[in-house]
Amino acid sequence: MNEPVHPEDVRISDADRQTVADRLRAAHGAGYLDLSEFDARVVEVWQMRTRGDLARVTRDLPAMPKQRPADGLIFSASSGGVAMKVLSIIWLCVTAAAAAGWTVIALLTELSPLWFLALAAPTGAVLLSLWLTGVGRPRRGGR
Repeated sequence: MNEPVHPEDVRISDADRQTVADRLRAAHGAGYLDLSEFDARVVEVWQMRTRGDLARVTRDLPAMPKQRPADGLIFSASSGGVAMKVLSIIWLCVTAAAAAGWTVIALLTELSPLWFLALAAPTGAVLLSLWLTGVGRPRRGGR
């Protein structure tokens, strides 16, 4: 008769290893592990075979608070989101400067104060199109 396998003896998957590596990364980011200890533990995690092994490598770490995604984010924390945020800020600054400049010129001459839109509209349309297609946007219900 086969004896049941104890939970700590159950084999782990790469996804299990990645979850623990992410927890170690969060602990390192919070200052609980220095870089050399973090590196050693991550190397060890990828050599582990059972749930008991994984529990051992994180046993001395406090429970990390779960980060829930902020509601209403316009840009994600990914590199694409950071790039879109920077480009949008640059676009906003250039558009504001152009609007201010054209307003002064329009007050001094008979030109329309809306000429700055010739600069702002095409570049703004490109940024909006990128964002609408998903570049830099946070994913729904996920990481």
